[in-house]
Amino acid sequence: MATTSRAASSTSKPPGLEVGLTGGIGSGKTAVANMFAALGAAIIDSDAIAHALTVAHGAAIDAIGREFGDEYIGADGALDRRKMRDRVFRDQSAKARLEAILHPRIREQASEQAKAAIGCAPFVVFVVPLLIETRTAGHRMERLLVVDCSPTTQVARVCARSGLDAELVRSIIAQQASRSERLDAADDVLVNEGPLEMLRPRVQRLHSRYCEIARERAGCV
Repeated sequence: MATTSRAASSTSKPPGLEVGLTGGIGSGKTAVANMFAALGAAIIDSDAIAHALTVAHGAAIDAIGREFGDEYIGADGALDRRKMRDRVFRDQSAKARLEAILHPRIREQASEQAKAAIGCAPFVVFVVPLLIETRTAGHRMERLLVVDCSPTTQVARVCARSGLDAELVRSIIAQQASRSERLDAADDVLVNEGPLEMLRPRVQRLHSRYCEIARERAGCV
């Protein structure tokens, strides 16, 4: 498990602590983020930002239409997510082109949200599903928290919540970083194989630890 810091230069980093939260599909990232939010942490969710960018009149819609054609924009003016998902899974160049549109905009908005959180929360959690794969905002992170579970658990959860075919879910998992790659990069790991309530005391302990680190950074202890 990694133990080195991911801190950026002091001239560009605001006071406090920035934690990267990641994990494979179905690992429980959203549940963990919600627990941190309930304890007072600021949550910046890259998926939520991406969704906002691709709703009707979203900031990325015009660029996506120009790059891929209007057939990828639904009748409601939002991104046709199913059609785009099918395209990028079978076309890596299309995936790279979509990321080139979305990722800079996600980084910009995440940075703005992080600045707005200064003084309002003890630390900031960036929820980035593909943090290991893309290193999106990776230079910001002082701690990398991985929510971990087995591939079998991932498949079962995603199929149950979304109705996707198990083979499709396995193909999604295969395109993400491997379990070992995430664990090797992690500073902290939350194993999520059982009921969500089993996570709550572990999240509370990590929250206390992160608050302490943030206070130390601010010179308060």
